[in-house]
Amino acid sequence: MQGTPQPTSQPTAYTPTDRTVPTRSAERASYDKELVHSILDEAYVCHLGFVRDGAPVVLPTLFGRIGDRLYVHGSTGSRPLRMTGQADPGLPVCLTVTHVDALILARSAFHHSINYRSVVVHGVAHQVTDPEEKRIALDALVDHVVPGRSADSRPANKKELAATAVIRLDLNEVSAKLRTGGVNDEPEDLGLPHWAGVVPLRKGYETPIDDPDLAPGTEVPAYLA
Repeated sequence: MQGTPQPTSQPTAYTPTDRTVPTRSAERASYDKELVHSILDEAYVCHLGFVRDGAPVVLPTLFGRIGDRLYVHGSTGSRPLRMTGQADPGLPVCLTVTHVDALILARSAFHHSINYRSVVVHGVAHQVTDPEEKRIALDALVDHVVPGRSADSRPANKKELAATAVIRLDLNEVSAKLRTGGVNDEPEDLGLPHWAGVVPLRKGYETPIDDPDLAPGTEVPAYLA
């Protein structure tokens, strides 16, 4: 008797590759999807690396995530965005994000460090040409900075859409790397008269400042308050 079909379970981790396994401190690497996504979602800026005219180029830019896909946008005149449209089958890139969570001050200069969370993505970027996917991607970019903001702002018009290019990068070859904990001084240095410890860094928001030309009666939205 044929059994009832069961839903296909989604993998909870990315598959390590030669490019995503660190050669140093490999024990700090993680391929857990939930962790990777959380690190990406907390970052405002990514760094997009590619090769131009035989030389490496790294650009800071905004991005957004939808599932296992990242979107990066920019002017249609931007070199990497033009290259994704010209290249076949796309533009090889490396995208990274990093959070610095604490400074680690050791007794020895050699053991100074930071606590961090980072993600590195390798892959091939492709330009988004489908109008509906482009619209969804641009909404995701806005909501990545402030969740809920895309529904509380004017959508891009035809002229603005024509001036904006979007590229997508699938999260296939990706890894996270973290450093947590405290000072790792040598036993013989523990008696040295130098302060050692962890200096946590805090991320937060200040009070929103109204635009001077704000329409009368416009209140700070709940997602900012």
